Amino acid sequence: MEALGMRDEMGDKSAIAAQNSLQLIAFSIGEQTYGVEITTVREIRAWNGATPLPNTREFVRGVINLRGTIVPIFDLRARFGDGPTSPTKNHVVVVMSVGDKWVGILVDAVSDILTVSRDDIHNVPEGNSVDTELLNGIVTHDSRMVGLIDLHAVVSGAKLDG
Repeated sequence: MEALGMRDEMGDKSAIAAQNSLQLIAFSIGEQTYGVEITTVREIRAWNGATPLPNTREFVRGVINLRGTIVPIFDLRARFGDGPTSPTKNHVVVVMSVGDKWVGILVDAVSDILTVSRDDIHNVPEGNSVDTELLNGIVTHDSRMVGLIDLHAVVSGAKLDG
């Protein structure tokens, strides 16, 4: 009986640890690593171009038709203010759900699936307003810093005013 009780207690601890962990898809833009919660990712596709849209900001590459769904593509490098990406066949689009819509973000490469503890997520340091605006937090994983993307902030402000 006591052994059974101990097993239940250990099972409870692992369930709590699982609830406290977060799985991320990690991707790179230059030397920087960013991540989004794996549950938001719908598909990872090779870059194959996008149809440009008028009256959009420089970080909106255009749209793609994904099996009948029109998906806007955002250039994450440009969104962070580092200029537009010059995509090659090695670049990828990570298609994600943001609320009830699908969006794609153009990144250099998808690098890993990470499991991190929610307790290890830190606030974004003040100083760079773009990072503060577009990131939910920062976590260290295997000696690298991973910025956690705020998808709602990344896709907001896509249309030009006026």
